[in-house]
Amino acid sequence: MRLITRCAAGLVLLSLSGPAIAYQEMKVSDGGTIIGTVKLDGLVPKPKGYNLTTLPDQLYCGRISDGQGWRILQPFQVGAAGEFRDVVVYLEGVEKGKSFAEGSIPQIEAKDCLFLPFTTVVRDDQTVTVVNMDPVMHDIQAYETSHLGARVLFNVPLPMNPQHPRNFKDRSDAAMYHKHMAGAPTKQLVALSKGRRIFVMQCGFHAYMESWGVAVTNPYFAKTDEQGRFTIADIPPGTYKLVVWHPYVRTVNEQTVTVNHNGTVETNIVVQAPTGRLYANEVLAHDYVRYNVTEETQKEIDPMIQKQKR
Repeated sequence: MRLITRCAAGLVLLSLSGPAIAYQEMKVSDGGTIIGTVKLDGLVPKPKGYNLTTLPDQLYCGRISDGQGWRILQPFQVGAAGEFRDVVVYLEGVEKGKSFAEGSIPQIEAKDCLFLPFTTVVRDDQTVTVVNMDPVMHDIQAYETSHLGARVLFNVPLPMNPQHPRNFKDRSDAAMYHKHMAGAPTKQLVALSKGRRIFVMQCGFHAYMESWGVAVTNPYFAKTDEQGRFTIADIPPGTYKLVVWHPYVRTVNEQTVTVNHNGTVETNIVVQAPTGRLYANEVLAHDYVRYNVTEETQKEIDPMIQKQKR
């Protein structure tokens, strides 16, 4: 818990400007569209590293690892040409417009000891659904960010599907078992403090399982794809603030856009890569001596699904 508290408290906080105005849903017949790309300029930050021998279920979770007993978590998904993927882009200042998508309660899955997706868009005071697909137990610890430190939103166990085997014959059986089956869905309310927009969710058993959410006040948002592209459509004509958000980018990335009737706005956004050490457990050039993994243990922790790079 200490690690995630430091991490969450150290991030830039996004606050709602001015008094809150309830968003009004209406039909938009002459709306415009914003299309664009987001690129990361600079060196991609180093990933996080977690020694699997210090955490439970190292053989099953180690099916995604570096082959030396470490699970790597890279929060920055960046293509060869700087395409910044899975970044949230949203509009501020839209007071009325299209409806939120029906049945738009976001779902986060625990799969292969990962929380997927890494970033989620939610509405404040809306529930999120979390489902365990793994044959191992997970525990949800969710916090909102605050300049005073992290505040707990909820902390609940995430049940596994009872059809999963619970008693493997030996250690290798746990690593070889690949079946994913949904456990009972856990629904939790995301009720953020006034002015707060960001929350983070981590597994209490497996610290490398991490997922971030940003709360929006209107349905005009998108996530960038593999090429770093995004599209936001059916926007009422007007002038708005376009915001780019990633949980580990501490600089403000926003611009003013004017949308005309049935018009299209094209924009190419460049985000400066953060520099310096972003997290306490950043992967180093050498292993931590106190967490040295023996060759025998390395052979048992076999990255059968993905061999990660540091």
